[in-house]
Amino acid sequence: MINRAILENIVSRDYHVTCAENGKQALDIIKEEDYGFSLILLDLIMPVMSGFEFLELRSTDERLGKIPVIVMTAENEAEVKSLRKGAADFISKPFDMPEVILARCDRIIKLSEDTGIINSTKNDHVTGLYSREFFFEYIHQYLPLVSLELDAVVLNIDRFHLINELKGRKGGDRVLKIIGELIGELLLEGDGIACRTEADTFYALRIHRDDYGELFENIGRELAERTGLPRIRMRAGIYQRVDRGDLVELWFDRAKIACDRIRGDFTRNVEFYSEALHEKSLFHERLINDLQQAIDNRDIRVFYQPKYKIQGDRPHLSSAEALVRWVHPELGFISPAEFVPLFEGNGLIQKIDNYVWREAANQVHSWKEKYGISVPVSVNVSRIDIADPELESKLTGIIKESDLSPGELMLEITETAYADNGSQLVEVVEHMRSIGFKIEMDDFGSGYSSLNMITSLPIDVLKMDIRFIRNMLKDEKSLRLVRVVIDIAKFLDVPVVAEGVEDEQQLLTLKEMGCECIQGYYFSKPVPPEEFEQFIVKELENRE
Repeated sequence: MINRAILENIVSRDYHVTCAENGKQALDIIKEEDYGFSLILLDLIMPVMSGFEFLELRSTDERLGKIPVIVMTAENEAEVKSLRKGAADFISKPFDMPEVILARCDRIIKLSEDTGIINSTKNDHVTGLYSREFFFEYIHQYLPLVSLELDAVVLNIDRFHLINELKGRKGGDRVLKIIGELIGELLLEGDGIACRTEADTFYALRIHRDDYGELFENIGRELAERTGLPRIRMRAGIYQRVDRGDLVELWFDRAKIACDRIRGDFTRNVEFYSEALHEKSLFHERLINDLQQAIDNRDIRVFYQPKYKIQGDRPHLSSAEALVRWVHPELGFISPAEFVPLFEGNGLIQKIDNYVWREAANQVHSWKEKYGISVPVSVNVSRIDIADPELESKLTGIIKESDLSPGELMLEITETAYADNGSQLVEVVEHMRSIGFKIEMDDFGSGYSSLNMITSLPIDVLKMDIRFIRNMLKDEKSLRLVRVVIDIAKFLDVPVVAEGVEDEQQLLTLKEMGCECIQGYYFSKPVPPEEFEQFIVKELENRE
């Protein structure tokens, strides 16, 4: 009693103190109090419930276990036993050094609070994997203790936002939790650690292995089975045998480069980092940095490929497609196949689209002024553009500035855009058509087609995927597919355009099937506007 009074007097200088006569009373107070206790000062010798009994009970109670305990004892042999039972420290009796007691209380409380902060940020609350911060700190602390070869892995879920839209936030979290479980069970297998860094991205560091292709096929199958969503696609980038001389964060930057490399490529789900891939990444970064300057300096150029109506006695020039080209002052000609997918992936394609729309509209106006003939031009409208709330104002503004009618600037939309957000696309397309714009569905048959799409999406022209044309005279199956697409267009009562026509036999076959319009190298490759004018001149001559 005297010792408790002395201790209370010392500690109450800096803390609010609640006293209990024995362990059972202390438990009742802790359970009844709404506020939390920062520290328990525990005497080992108490009536009803001893200090050791209290420590035993504390070890089985989650709430109690979070409160640090300092044991008060005059018995040296009890100190070790108390520490083994979970005590954080001890204070020797008698209490003759108040400043030492307060210092020990301060230290234990601070250590406990720091541990609580660490534990609160240690794990991702959805998946149970480490948080990003703890993941990197863990690697930095323990890397010197590991001598084995290590692999850095970055995983991403394609179009995860669609899962959230389909299943709701709780359903999306459930999918993420399952992915976290699969990472632990199949990817790590006790040989590494992992974290969730963003909504749909995971990092993992594990002991080197060679069978990642087979591994991720197994993970994909198990993911589909556990979630009931067979179309979830997980892609992975792997930096094998990491260079310990580099920053740890750089390992995962490189793995992410590999992972991003196969975004949208549904033929594979694993990519490995290499020096060649690194050079490619640096090249892409250069293109990103140079894009605005290329637009300002008109290094981005618009070429035009003619479209011809083929029904009747002779082909007639009907319109053109605007195609973008980049002539870099230092790098030379850059293929659209190189930069278009890059900018589609990061959203910068909108800058190019807006530039091309304006250039094409001005060109149509220029040809009208020069030749007295309107040659409508098709321009690309990407998925990013569809989501732009200013799409209408941008296009109508360009039309007004160029003194054109909406029908003279036709809008090409790939059917892949429908797969991302079909309802939004239908709404946008319907509105643009009500204004007077003509809508062309590009690359029809490229892999996302559905009867629902073609019947619900209002279009004015159906453009057949170029791969059908390339193979139509090589095998019967491709030829039949071409006929099916043309029949679908007839059912929809819209003309069909065949791209990639290169020889007369293809032209004649398509004409016999009822295809109304073609474009391709048979007539011309994409050419600068001044070269395109020869087709306008020839068309005018044929009309005389």
